[in-house]
Amino acid sequence: MSLPSEQTWLVLNNLIRDLKSKDYEIPDGINPEMGLIRSTISSYHRDPTHPELINCLANAEMSLNNIQGTLLTIAENEGEEYVDHWLDLLKQVMKGEELFEFANSRSRFIVNSPPGLTTGRINLRVPLAEERVQEIAEWNGLIIEFDDDVTVELHGDKQDLQSGLKEMGSFFLEE
Repeated sequence: MSLPSEQTWLVLNNLIRDLKSKDYEIPDGINPEMGLIRSTISSYHRDPTHPELINCLANAEMSLNNIQGTLLTIAENEGEEYVDHWLDLLKQVMKGEELFEFANSRSRFIVNSPPGLTTGRINLRVPLAEERVQEIAEWNGLIIEFDDDVTVELHGDKQDLQSGLKEMGSFFLEE
């Protein structure tokens, strides 16, 4: 069973992709925030009774609302019908309808990457500085998930993913 926040995330993720394809500029902080929200949702699924995770999910839902407002404001440039389409999808999600399948990040193999995105997974020989990887991911507009200290999953447009992985190439050389 999917959570409304998962479905909202997926609708907004598709909206981001669609706006980018129409050459709209997405504010810098949105992609990294979407990555954090996705990680929060995945963590919540692992233990929905944990009080801290319940609070984190509530915060993630507030962030989704803020992102939704920002994206719909950008979408207004495409016209009323375009905005209505996305609002309709968001309304369906709020009614509990499952429009998209949310990828299960527990898997050791990448079975379902977020719709429209390419996924890459890096396994490093040594743990790396999380902040540096997040900087590179943010700079390249990638969604990032840390499975553990040496496994990183990245989601993004194919070209952005290739650029980010190229920049992270130096981490493979670290001993």
